Amino acid sequence: MSIPRQPLPAKLVVGFFLAEKSLGPAAVSALCERFGPVDLVSAWLPFDYTDYYRAEMGGNLLRRLVSFTRLVDPGQLATIKAMTNVVEQQMAVNGKRLINFDPGTLTAAQFVLATGKNYSHRIYLGQGIFADLTLVFSRGAFRPLAWTYPDYRDDALLSFLGRARRKYLVDVKPAVAHPCR
Repeated sequence: MSIPRQPLPAKLVVGFFLAEKSLGPAAVSALCERFGPVDLVSAWLPFDYTDYYRAEMGGNLLRRLVSFTRLVDPGQLATIKAMTNVVEQQMAVNGKRLINFDPGTLTAAQFVLATGKNYSHRIYLGQGIFADLTLVFSRGAFRPLAWTYPDYRDDALLSFLGRARRKYLVDVKPAVAHPCR
């Protein structure tokens, strides 16, 4: 019989893309109001892997990722995604989103994104949200899976997530030493 145990807390990483770079500070500020201070910020990266968002958000999209100092319960991923969906709606103009948030939890072993879109490999979390196991850590680096989105295969993005993982390993040590915190 397996004995249920609470998992270690995870590092919250939120990717976002937008057409207007000038909206970046407001987007990060809105995230900080909900999740606390940011500890790492990626460079701006082109988001040119799909035209899926073109009709709603326009072309020449840019992506950025931020990670947060405060670790989160990985079981709260659906709630976190619901919160970022609210921010997307608040920032929308005439019913069209100006920004798309992709929250995920990062641990020593994996990176899991939240999505509202179901597919064969996704697990339902509740609140209309699914978990997408996007990357696994193996042989010293995050590795994509057969279904990993193309942008999460990008070397610059993988490098950022590697930095976030190294920071997470330092940050999670106090949680392991004092699990009641």
